[in-house]
Amino acid sequence: MVGVALGAAACGSETLTPAAAGTTPPPPPHPPAPKVYWPLTGLESGAVPARPALAVKIENSITARPQTGLGSADIVWEEVVEGGITRFVAVFHSTLPPEMGPVRSVRPMDPAIVAPLRGLLAFSGGQRPFVDAVVDAGLQVVSNDAGAPGFHRLHTRKAPHNVYADPGAFLAQADAAHQAAPEAQFSYAAEGEQPAAVSSGTPATSLDLKLSGVSHPRWTWSQPDGAWLRAEGSTPATEADGSPMKATNVVVLRVAVDDSTGFSDPAGNPVPETQLVGSGEALIATGGSTVLATWTKTSVGAPVVLTGGVGWPVSLARGTTWVELVPTGSGSVGTS
Repeated sequence: MVGVALGAAACGSETLTPAAAGTTPPPPPHPPAPKVYWPLTGLESGAVPARPALAVKIENSITARPQTGLGSADIVWEEVVEGGITRFVAVFHSTLPPEMGPVRSVRPMDPAIVAPLRGLLAFSGGQRPFVDAVVDAGLQVVSNDAGAPGFHRLHTRKAPHNVYADPGAFLAQADAAHQAAPEAQFSYAAEGEQPAAVSSGTPATSLDLKLSGVSHPRWTWSQPDGAWLRAEGSTPATEADGSPMKATNVVVLRVAVDDSTGFSDPAGNPVPETQLVGSGEALIATGGSTVLATWTKTSVGAPVVLTGGVGWPVSLARGTTWVELVPTGSGSVGTS
């Protein structure tokens, strides 16, 4: 009987606890807001500003080094121009440096590089057919020769290597048709997953490229930096402030380059054109590894697509990307 009485008392006590006496349970927590990413790096951004991508032609001759602003670019393309020197198409969106340069002229392959961004292309100089091709590709032109605001010359450098620019002034000129943020240009590994070069590639610590007889960029994997560091031959590449030029990913595209444009520079060198609509071999360097791939670009306005041996998209690490356009005939690619 005593045991029964204790049980009854305990039961009665439970029915009288304050929590059971009419307290409303708390509402379920709100689901977390979906993450938003910068389209040209894949890095988390918060709200992406409604500003377009800005592509700028940056010189890479010996007299142009060290350059300013390249470290802020989301994507940098390197192309061969007259005499075997190279030039950069630097694409800015997530970060804008206060100044960039030296800015140089447009070339025939630039529309195919920049058209998928549907933004602005800024340059200083260029033959009329090359400028018209930029407009025909749907881009907004920001030209120093046409008097666009935002360009200035440095007194510490000699012309024509002294044209520098304010990217904010360029973006302020974007017209109504060129206000939208760009779409992603590459596929990035999902959070928690490894990029393709790391998951299925081959370990490598250096990438030696020959773009021409006078252009031999070298990329070396730096574990402390978590990035590939650039050198011009054996000379480390730095910006004007001394910071090293580096990239999270280096994408090498083997491309056809010909001199059939019919144009030449003031020194009489033929103006080459890189053929970017088509397909070819690619090598992607990420995280101390490289992986072979195929690149495909179906039209001037379509982005480059990287696929693996079975046709699956090749993913990059989230971060900055340098694209090296290495000629199939005269160029070479080596890893170690």
